[in-house]
Amino acid sequence: MSTLQHWKIDRDADGLAWLTFDKSGSTTNTFSAAAMGELRTALGELAAQPPRGLVIRSGKENGFIAGADIDEFGELKTVDDAVALIKRGWDTFELLAAAPYPTLALIRGFCLGGGMELALACRYRVVIDEPGTRLGLPEVMLGIVPGWGGIKRLPRLTGAPAALDLLLTGKTVDARRAKKLGIADECVPLRIMDNTARGVLRELPPPRRVPFPLSLTLNPLLRPIIAAQARKQVAKRARREHYPSPYAILDIWVKYDGDALAASSTDPASIANLLRTPTAANLIRVFKLQERLKSFGKEGASIASGIADGAAASRSAPVPAAAAHVHVVGAGTMGGDIAAWCALRGLTVTLQDQNAERLSPAMGRAAKLFSERLKDPLRVRDANDRLIPDVAGDGVARADVIIEAIFENLEAKQQLFAALEAKAKPSALLATNTSSIPLEQIAAPMRDPGRLIGLHFFNPVARMMLVEIVVGKSTREELIPIAAAFTRQIDKLPLPVKSAPGFLVNRILAPYLMEAMRCVDEGMTPETVDEAALAFGMPVGPIELADTVGLDICLAVGKMLGRDTAAPKRLTELIAAGNLGRKTKRGFYDWSNGKAAKSAPGVVPPGLADRLIRPLVAEAEAALAEGIVADADLVDAGAIFGTGFAPFCGGPLHYASTRAGGDAARV
Repeated sequence: MSTLQHWKIDRDADGLAWLTFDKSGSTTNTFSAAAMGELRTALGELAAQPPRGLVIRSGKENGFIAGADIDEFGELKTVDDAVALIKRGWDTFELLAAAPYPTLALIRGFCLGGGMELALACRYRVVIDEPGTRLGLPEVMLGIVPGWGGIKRLPRLTGAPAALDLLLTGKTVDARRAKKLGIADECVPLRIMDNTARGVLRELPPPRRVPFPLSLTLNPLLRPIIAAQARKQVAKRARREHYPSPYAILDIWVKYDGDALAASSTDPASIANLLRTPTAANLIRVFKLQERLKSFGKEGASIASGIADGAAASRSAPVPAAAAHVHVVGAGTMGGDIAAWCALRGLTVTLQDQNAERLSPAMGRAAKLFSERLKDPLRVRDANDRLIPDVAGDGVARADVIIEAIFENLEAKQQLFAALEAKAKPSALLATNTSSIPLEQIAAPMRDPGRLIGLHFFNPVARMMLVEIVVGKSTREELIPIAAAFTRQIDKLPLPVKSAPGFLVNRILAPYLMEAMRCVDEGMTPETVDEAALAFGMPVGPIELADTVGLDICLAVGKMLGRDTAAPKRLTELIAAGNLGRKTKRGFYDWSNGKAAKSAPGVVPPGLADRLIRPLVAEAEAALAEGIVADADLVDAGAIFGTGFAPFCGGPLHYASTRAGGDAARV
């Protein structure tokens, strides 16, 4: 028997083998080259003395397997090295799939990428029904494709439509959805997971097969038709020149039955070709930026406040107990949607406004969000029960986190926080969602100005993952990790920023939006301006984005930034008429059911995209120079997750540096 560092084989009295993955020196299971090599060794040992059945499980409490070790990608010298790494994984999982004894993946927590592909290579999958369990193949988000069998095996369990939806978007599913789709054979509570695994391997039910007529979607003759329809859907959100990987997934499924290694290096769908594109390198960079933001909410993390004078410098801090009760003041678009999101994530939420009539629209939007996201009627009911209308503001005294989200008026916010401070418990986090007013001004009348911190969400709350943790000059240092931990608790990305006009995101966004509006003043249609940005790679055009943010907010941020230039003429006309964008159903566009009514764009003038992007990049450079955040990577992270700046470019500062110095680094 060999000595394994990352895997452990146990055999029980029933003849079952239990193969436990517990990656040494890591809090999370990922497939490093060493871990993958040991898995092959373990499978060899099991082949020499076959068990009656094999259960593969995790030795980590936080999840099953997170996928490949992304850090090792940066250590690869050539594309051939990367292809060899992928081939080792493919061969190992093919060996697992061909095992002469039944195999079962026992999945608790995250099961992503290579972890999902390992599970798919097993004959059975038992998934634990708890909130942290998520299954998916997110490789497309990294600019690559599932290379260890996922493209081949997932459609054979779920049928092509559901499989392609997961493969082409990188979306994850919970345990119950996995069972419904056919990915999981059993979905059970934690307390019976081991017995369920034993029972499945004892009874050996027939492996999952896609039922008729869904099985027709696997017919090789129909695949090109299905792929063509899927390609049209992908094209609506991602252009091939910017994001080649979803198109490669479709080609690999149609041409090579899901074998990602079968395509020659000259095929645009080949792994070798994808790894040569700047997109893959930049999207892997974006993934690492995301992981850095997530780390701010973890115990022992270094919390970078971004305050240049060192008043709250980077430090290691313990994470406080999770919040249980959130109180939100202001049931407008932002406040109501913040409250709904917190309730969706499992917290008790009291939502306060002046009367029931003001609360009603927010409650309706929340019910719609719960229905769309949770699917299960019982979970929808529970989420609705957690969101409590509170005209009197009784929830203030009980809340762990209090978020102000009223209109942008300094005096109103000052008066509100004076009242909240008097009623809140001493340990409660007092936070403002102001989008433009410096915290020092809001906190000035408070007895303890150090209690105020900013939690700046972005619209639409359910889609935008960033939350700026705004730190004022008086904000107490210990509040920063508390705010970051709360942000992670509700599954958002915390970015500590200095309290300054516009903070980070609105500051760099405002010049971009204003330049776009000046183009409209010059006679270009909003659609033409938006098309230039979309062709550059932005997920939404600047005019549509301005309507979504709110035209009044755009103007207020511009004024807070102290710009000497006059506001765009069309912007001021729309605001004067009360047309503020999406929230009033009319702005630069007319809005219906949350969508902008657009005409066809005109011919985009040469250089228009560069004209739009240039002021954004310049403002990002200025924000870095002023210490609004700690470093350039955090500027890029804020731009990507807060403004949607084209992820395949790696962020505005990274984009500017690669334009100056050549293409982005490649594998």
